[in-house]
Amino acid sequence: MAPLFLFFASLLTGVIDIHAHCAPDSVPRSIDAIDLAKLAKARGMRGLVLKNHWEPTASVAYLVRKEVPGIEVFGGIDLNRSVGGMNPEAVEHMAKITGGWGRFVWMSTFDSQAQVRSDKENRPFVAVSRNGQLLPETKSVIAMIAKYHLVLATGHNTPEEDLLLIRNAREQGVRNIVVTHAMMAPIHMSIPQMKEAASLGALIEFVYNGLIGHYKEFTFADYARAIRVVGPEHCVLSSDMGQPANPSHPDGLQLFFEGLKKTGITDAEIAMMAKQNPARLLGLAPFQ
Repeated sequence: MAPLFLFFASLLTGVIDIHAHCAPDSVPRSIDAIDLAKLAKARGMRGLVLKNHWEPTASVAYLVRKEVPGIEVFGGIDLNRSVGGMNPEAVEHMAKITGGWGRFVWMSTFDSQAQVRSDKENRPFVAVSRNGQLLPETKSVIAMIAKYHLVLATGHNTPEEDLLLIRNAREQGVRNIVVTHAMMAPIHMSIPQMKEAASLGALIEFVYNGLIGHYKEFTFADYARAIRVVGPEHCVLSSDMGQPANPSHPDGLQLFFEGLKKTGITDAEIAMMAKQNPARLLGLAPFQ
């Protein structure tokens, strides 16, 4: 009988996690970027996108690739107040970081207007729109994403704002778009809104973090129902792990996939959502 770790590795072979939190960070994380890359590689994963809410991760991705060859590691920038909010110059500098491994641009997350309102806080926020129209600085950010062929991730904005972002991104020539954990707070996209986003060319992200721990809102059946209606070809699975109380990223993905399989989602559909679709987002060859 094969060792258990080999069984787990085979299930994760070729998987790319596009939503991986890790240290160094300004909040506690369960693992640092180098150890995460080593762990993911050992478990057979193909790649990671390192996410930090407050500072760019393209430089970290460059260093991790030197320390842990043999795994595709990417970074990005999250447009919260710490980087100037809707700041096209910050996006451009991130894209130019040595190696070119900065690929993702998340619209504001913890500093978004929707997040601040959802948390019932009274503090400054980063707006992407006003009166149903994208702000000029938001359109400038999208133009920079298009210029450098980056991935636009919608962040923690309202479903209506997400659809505005997607439409404008397509108009400006952005080819790769992800609706950040569309079902979770404060986004709470409806299934018809997810279908509309997918029809405009966006991938709909489902994360394990929405099924466990502090951020649990849904069941596997809830996710499976949405995936069935939207279509696996329009969806992406990621962990959103890195919180000290939660499983490691590979363990979280393993549990995520096993739970979805119990609802009837097939291995082929999981492969499409966790291997092929993330590879396409990042400009990688399809997993063989």
